[in-house]
Amino acid sequence: MIYRLKSGAKILLILTIYLLSTNFYAQDFHFSQISEAPLLLNPAATGVLNGKARFQLNQRNQWIGANTQFMTSSFSGDANFLKPKNGDVAHFGIGGFLYNDIGGDSKFGIQAASVSLSGILPINGSGHQLSAGIQSGFTSRKSDLTRVSFENQWNGTSFDPLIGSGEPTSLTNFRYFDASAGLLYQYNGATTNFRRTDEKIFLLGASVYHANNPSLEYTSILNNKLYRKFVFHSSYTADIPNSNWGYSLSVVQFFQGPHHETIFGGTLKNKLQSGTKITGFYQDAFFGFGLYTRWKDAIIPKIYLDFGNFKLGVSYDVTISQLRKVHKGGSLEFLLSYTIKEKANFKR
Repeated sequence: MIYRLKSGAKILLILTIYLLSTNFYAQDFHFSQISEAPLLLNPAATGVLNGKARFQLNQRNQWIGANTQFMTSSFSGDANFLKPKNGDVAHFGIGGFLYNDIGGDSKFGIQAASVSLSGILPINGSGHQLSAGIQSGFTSRKSDLTRVSFENQWNGTSFDPLIGSGEPTSLTNFRYFDASAGLLYQYNGATTNFRRTDEKIFLLGASVYHANNPSLEYTSILNNKLYRKFVFHSSYTADIPNSNWGYSLSVVQFFQGPHHETIFGGTLKNKLQSGTKITGFYQDAFFGFGLYTRWKDAIIPKIYLDFGNFKLGVSYDVTISQLRKVHKGGSLEFLLSYTIKEKANFKR
């Protein structure tokens, strides 16, 4: 089955509708800056942060210049409670996210809202920490195939919507309950003195999304299951002692039914300003850059600015897979994050 855009040459909508007809639609949405969307990576990451609360906005524009829009947006927030400023005491985290994904001329869309709850257990003042989290919410899916033109509607000079295509022109709009869970281990070996903090953090986690295997009821005949998504991820972040430089390495592996995706890479950061550890009048500021890859699909350069409570990141996917034959443009992604950090020792 072949579909073409009303606007002409570019045929990216073929991918969307074709995948829809071949069970590939059971895959999930994704961000390239996936480590910057922790609630979409692991429910156990809820409330695991250097501070009290964080709020994040992620925006992705897929395949820029393709004469059709594939837009993905996410807003999330999480916080920890009963976490002492000093000492290792079990506490918990709570959070949630809103998600909106709209793609193609058919406006094929996914909207989701979920809440997360985690339990966080530090281990004997050693810097080691375990957390477990659950996440649940509702997701809706919809589409409008009346906006799509089919090959047999070509009259020789243009597409004519009055010509019957013989194809279904509607999909069922439906909603389903979604449940997920995860585990996360963290080692924080950071050292702090009067002048600076040398960061050293190792993360290792595993999670399962769509654990309840919800049904996708696009039509009365086609009723498939959404594959469970298994996620394994790890990262290591460290400052280089006696320098203004630091680095971060990370890898994420997704498995969902017969599909899989691997993202890995790293960044370098340069300290623009050192924060005061006693008064808190000044906060650390960094400029960073790096390179990631989505294996066999894209290379992803990234830059970011981390200044006090704010973090701004920009990345661009450069397609290197066979999809480049369809469209050579890439995908632009933005991140804006705000973290409420702990007060300094003597700040009131």
